[in-house]
This record gives sequence, structure tokens and C-alpha cells, in this order.
Amino acid sequence: MTKADYATGFRLMVLLGVVANLALAIPAVFVPNAVITLVGGAPVAETVWPAFAGWLLILLSLFYLPAALDPGRYRIIAVLTVLARFAGVVFFTLLYPQFLLLALFDLFFGVTQGALLLALGRR
Repeated sequence: MTKADYATGFRLMVLLGVVANLALAIPAVFVPNAVITLVGGAPVAETVWPAFAGWLLILLSLFYLPAALDPGRYRIIAVLTVLARFAGVVFFTLLYPQFLLLALFDLFFGVTQGALLLALGRR
């Protein structure tokens, strides 16, 4: 594979990750208890914090876009995009293991994006 192939793969995986984040985050803003239940949690009485977490995930996803557009030019953002995925894995694995689905979600994107970014840097 060429460097361009790895860059294209990385771009696509970041964009797919953004779409996946938004598919979870947008409903979390408006119907947080439905999303909490979907991922294995118990509904909460006060929904402002889960809704705000959804809002922050939307904003975080926007910060991934420069890396998706040009991972070479925005290399540090590309690296931070991958590291943020692994931070999510650590967060859900160590602090909230009952949300294993969310840890696996970030693990999938972290591993695939990380491997593509490493390959992009080596070619």
C-alpha cells in the first residue's frame, strides 16, 4: 500500500468515527436516558449531565475533522484523535466497566486509526 492509501484509510476511519460519535451523541442530547439504557446503564433522574456529555462528544468530534481532511498537515491533531480514543478506552475500562460497549467502541476506532496513522508515518 502507498502512503496515499494509508492517508485515505485514516481519513475514512476518522470520518466513520465522527459519524458513529454523532449517532450516539445527538440522541444523548435530546433523550439521554434512552441512550444510557441502550449502552447498559440505568436511567437517571437529572439528565442535564448526560445530555451535556453528549454535547461535549459532538464538540470533540468536530475537533477530529482537520485530521480527517489532511492528516499530514494536521499531524498533531491526528495523533490527538487517536490518543483521545484510547483515553476513552481507559476511562470506561477502569472507571465504568459496566459500559464495556463504549470502551470497545473507542478501542475499535483507536486501534484502526492508530495503525493507519503509524503506517502513514512509516511510508
